[in-house]
Amino acid sequence: MRPFKIGKWNLSELVVDPYSPEFKRRLGAIDLRVKEFEKNKKNLTPSISEKKFTAMLHDLEEISEKFGIVAGYASLEYSSDTQSDKVTSLLTKMRKFGAEVDNRTLFFDQWWKKQLDEKNAKRLMRHTGELHEFLKHKRVLARYSLTEPEEKIINTLDVTGHSALVKIYDKITNAFQFTVKVDGRTRTYTREELTQLVRSPKAKTREIAYKSLLSQFDKNKGVLGEIYQNIATNWRDECIQIRGYSSPISVRNIGNDVDDKTVESLISVCRRNSDVFRKFFSLKGRILKVKKLRRYDLYAPIEKKEEKKYTYDNAVKTVLQTLGNFSPTLGEFAKKVFVENHVDSQIRPGKRSGAFCSTIAPKITPFVLLNFKGRTNDVFTMAHELGHAIHSIAAADKSIFIQEAPLPLAETASTFSEMLLFDRISNQVSEKEQQPILVEHIDDLYATVGRQAYFTVFEIAAHQRIGESTTIQDISEEYMRTLKEQFGSSLSISQDFAVEWTCIPHFFHSPFYCYSYSFGNLLSLSLFQRYRKEGQSFAPTYVKILSAGGAKKPEELLREHGIDITSEKFWQEGFDYIKSQIKRLEKVVY
Repeated sequence: MRPFKIGKWNLSELVVDPYSPEFKRRLGAIDLRVKEFEKNKKNLTPSISEKKFTAMLHDLEEISEKFGIVAGYASLEYSSDTQSDKVTSLLTKMRKFGAEVDNRTLFFDQWWKKQLDEKNAKRLMRHTGELHEFLKHKRVLARYSLTEPEEKIINTLDVTGHSALVKIYDKITNAFQFTVKVDGRTRTYTREELTQLVRSPKAKTREIAYKSLLSQFDKNKGVLGEIYQNIATNWRDECIQIRGYSSPISVRNIGNDVDDKTVESLISVCRRNSDVFRKFFSLKGRILKVKKLRRYDLYAPIEKKEEKKYTYDNAVKTVLQTLGNFSPTLGEFAKKVFVENHVDSQIRPGKRSGAFCSTIAPKITPFVLLNFKGRTNDVFTMAHELGHAIHSIAAADKSIFIQEAPLPLAETASTFSEMLLFDRISNQVSEKEQQPILVEHIDDLYATVGRQAYFTVFEIAAHQRIGESTTIQDISEEYMRTLKEQFGSSLSISQDFAVEWTCIPHFFHSPFYCYSYSFGNLLSLSLFQRYRKEGQSFAPTYVKILSAGGAKKPEELLREHGIDITSEKFWQEGFDYIKSQIKRLEKVVY
C-alpha cells in the first residue's frame, strides 16, 4: 500500500472552476430543470396517478443532487479557507441560489404536507418503496408548516438571518490567534494547535492554554453572546411562536424523527449517572497525585513522558486495518476516501477548526476534513470521521432524501469505529501500558457522552432564559451551574470557564445537536457489547443497520434488531459498560 501523505482535498470532481462559463452553465441548467419541475404544479390533485407522483419525486431528487454538488463545493471551499473573501462571496451566492430553488419547488412540499388528504397520501406512499418513511415524516411535519408564501419568506430571510449569523461567528472565531509563552518560548498558535496544549503533560502548560483560549473568547463575548442570543431568539420566534412546536429541543427531535420521550430518557439517564464520571475524575486525580483535579486538568495525560506520536501514514493504515479486520466491506469503503483524495488533513491559518465528514450526493464518495497533529486523539478523530463516511457509502444506493440517517443514528458508525480502534490498541499493549490508554478512553467517553449531554442540559436552560429576556452574564452563570452539576466536588472549576459556551460551535451552528453524540456513543457501546458476544457474525447485522440510512424511523429500525431506545434501561446499559472500564482502570492502578 502506498504511503499516505498530509495534504488538501481535491474538489475538482465537484467543480473545476466556479468562476468559469461552464460553472455558470451548470447553474443555468439547474435553473432550467427547476422551471420544468414548476410546470407540475397543475398536476398536483388528489387523483394524481402513482406513476406521475413517483416521476415528480425522481425529478426532485435530480434537482437536489445537482444543486447539492455545486453548493457542497462552495461549503467545502469555505471550510478550507474561511478568510477568503472570494470564497465567502461564492458561498453566499450558492446559499441565495439554494433559497431560490427551495422557494420554487416548495409548492410540492406544501401540497404533500398540507393539502393532500390522508386517504390519497396513503395510496401514493404504497408505491414509493423506501421513500415511504421519508414521506410519512413530512406528513408529521405538516402541523408545523406554514403557507407557501410564508415559507418562501423564511427561506429567503434565512440567508441573511441564522445562516449569516453563523457565518459571522465562524469568520470571527476562525481568525483568532493565540500568542502564549510556553517553556520560555513565545509563539502564536491557531485554535487547533492550542488544543494540543490542553493535553500537555505539564499542568502549567494546560492552564496557560486554557486561559489563552478563554480570555480571547471572553474579550469577544459581547459580540459572540449577541450572535447567540439572536440565534436562540430566532429559533424560538420561528419555531415556537410561529410554527407551534412545544419546546426548542422538540424542533430538533422531530427533525431527527425521534420521539421526545426517547431524548428525555437519554438525558435523564445521563444526569443520573453523573457520579460515574465524577468517580473517574477522583480516580484520575489520585493517579496524577493531586488532591483535586482542576478543570484545566480534565484531559491531562497520566504519564509525564511525551505523548506517543503517529505519522499520518501510520495513522491512516492503522484505522483502515482496524475497520477491515471487522468488515472487509467497510474497510474498502474507508479506503476509497483516501484513494480518491477526498481528505483535507493539513493544518493552516484560516481553515475551519475541528473535523467533519460531508456527504455531497449518494454516488460521490464523502469528503473528510481533519486537522492532523499526530496525537493519539487525532487517530481516533480520523476513525470517527471515517465512520461517518462508511455510513454514507453503505447507504449509497438510497435516494438523496434518505441516504443520511437521522442525526442521532448518524453518530453511531463514527463512535463504533472509535470503539473498534480502542479495542485493537488496548489489546496490543502490556497491562502497565493499559493504564494511560484506559484513562484516555474514559476521557473520550466523558467528552462524547457526559459532556455532550450536559451541553444539551445547558442549551435547554439557555434557550428558556433567552426566551424570558436575559443577559450574556446570565447565560454564563447558567453554564457554570451545569458545570457544577456534572462535576460536583470531583474537580475545581475556575470562573474563567463561565464563557466556555461561546467556544462551542454547535450551539451556534445547530442548536441541540450535541445530544446526538451521547445517543450515538451509548448506542455504539450496546452494539459493541453485542459484537463481543457474537463475534464476526455480528458484522453483517451492523452493515445492514448502516445501509438503512434514513429509510426507517430510528425506534423502528433498532427495534428490528432487539434494541428499545425509548427505555431508560437501554441507556443505562451503556453506562454499565463505562462503569466496567472504570473498574478495569482501578485494577490496573491498584
